[in-house]
Amino acid sequence: MTQKIVIAGTGFAGVWAALSASRAIALAGRQQDVELIVVSPAPALVIRPRLYEAVLDNMNPDVGALLAAVGARHLAGRVETIDVNSRTVTVARSDGERETIAYDRFVLAAGSQLFRPDVPGLDRHAFDTDQFATAHALDVQLKALPGEPETEARNTVVVAGGGLTGFEAATEMPIRLRAALGDKANFRVILIDTADRPGGSLGDEAQPHLAEALAFTGVETRTGVRVTAIEADAVVLSSGERIATNTVVWTAGMRASPLAAQIPGEHDAIGRVVGDAYLRAPAAPGVFVTGDTVHAGTDDDGNVAPMSCQHALSLGRVAGHNAAAELVGLPLHPYSQPKYVTCIDLGDWGALYTEGWDRQVRITREAAKAIKQEINRVWIYPPAADRDAVFAVANPDYVIVP
Repeated sequence: MTQKIVIAGTGFAGVWAALSASRAIALAGRQQDVELIVVSPAPALVIRPRLYEAVLDNMNPDVGALLAAVGARHLAGRVETIDVNSRTVTVARSDGERETIAYDRFVLAAGSQLFRPDVPGLDRHAFDTDQFATAHALDVQLKALPGEPETEARNTVVVAGGGLTGFEAATEMPIRLRAALGDKANFRVILIDTADRPGGSLGDEAQPHLAEALAFTGVETRTGVRVTAIEADAVVLSSGERIATNTVVWTAGMRASPLAAQIPGEHDAIGRVVGDAYLRAPAAPGVFVTGDTVHAGTDDDGNVAPMSCQHALSLGRVAGHNAAAELVGLPLHPYSQPKYVTCIDLGDWGALYTEGWDRQVRITREAAKAIKQEINRVWIYPPAADRDAVFAVANPDYVIVP
């Protein structure tokens, strides 16, 4: 009787879960009796870490041939419901039909989505770089600015959120505005952060560099305030300040896919399922959680994997391997990722590369920018559709670090 592994999602974690599971199945010689099904709207991996950039070409590479090369079947659609008692998932297929699939193991790799609080006007007037379609909408908006009457609102972009995504979007924005409005255009980019200092999560050592990058790129800041309303031509802050703008970019936080709420058991404050050492959902036998849907410890010091591509690559490998290993009789592999680095793009200033959970600054400016571009353009992209080459790097303990 054929057993089935169903994986929800073709993001970083989902793709690598599929590749790792396929490798484990092949190692056990069980290709004929274990079926691997990967569900997502399209066989594409959106390169979300790059969506703040101006050029969106090749930001959603096709992985259909890659999945087929390792023996995985892609099903175009979205997992809508997960029934952990009957071990079935209901898929809303892209052709308009619904299909219920029984699984022996299920891997939730449905990722995360931008946090959208109940701010008046947010849904109608704000842009974001969370998904390929929304990043494209922002690109269209910026390129259309020259056709609008020159006003303070036209020439001002407000970025709400002072985390990594907000910093990258804000410091890249002057480059994009010069391309749209001309080198001599009188524009403003303003970064809004609820914290007392933007980029506070990057630690004390990074602060002088971040401040220097903001000054170098000409990005203004408003700190210790939040956005209370977004209008067609302005944003209103909790301080009472009203900033004229036609372009607000929302980057204020992430939440796990709503599908995670369908998995019983403990969840963290951002909706992730608290997984065990093997990325199993403890209260849902047969279910594995990975990528942005799992709250997982990275080491013995109490650190938890953030929602990042860096961690999704490893989390996916481990969850996929373990889901298959339970079926084919291979040893399970505990998740561990003590090495932690960050590399944040800071526009024309360069980039900032840090190591460790305390964010020790190691490389800055042009040298860090070269690392960032290598990460963005090479390391995080899916591999070629070569089964043997893929299996050589799909093992659960394979970790890419600069």
